[in-house]
Amino acid sequence: MSERAAPDVTHPVLVTLAPLLERVGGRLIPAAAGLPDDVPLVWEGETLACVRLTPADAEPADGIRGLLSEVAAEFGAPLTELPRAEKQRAVRLLEERGAFSYRKSAETVAEALGVTRFTVYNYLNRTRS
Repeated sequence: MSERAAPDVTHPVLVTLAPLLERVGGRLIPAAAGLPDDVPLVWEGETLACVRLTPADAEPADGIRGLLSEVAAEFGAPLTELPRAEKQRAVRLLEERGAFSYRKSAETVAEALGVTRFTVYNYLNRTRS
């Protein structure tokens, strides 16, 4: 395999590692794109790919996005389509579920609601009062 090519995800070693990578939040990177912190996967002298682990301060794959999906499902509509009072209630639910413990969560929530970050902070302040 050329070091510049995408990893051959059908290689038995990579197939075997796929469930583990999914569980720990890692992903395969082409060998040539590996960074110093990536883990090279070497088999019979050939670097098949590198593993890039998710930084500890990053949100899990189902983190805030998962919470946003749950809340949207509870309201039965996309969050952007909710009236203001329901958006405020959604922010309250998200706060109760820990959504605002993630990095850049206010920006992510604002985008999902179709409002500004300032508006999200106003909703949070209203909830906390």
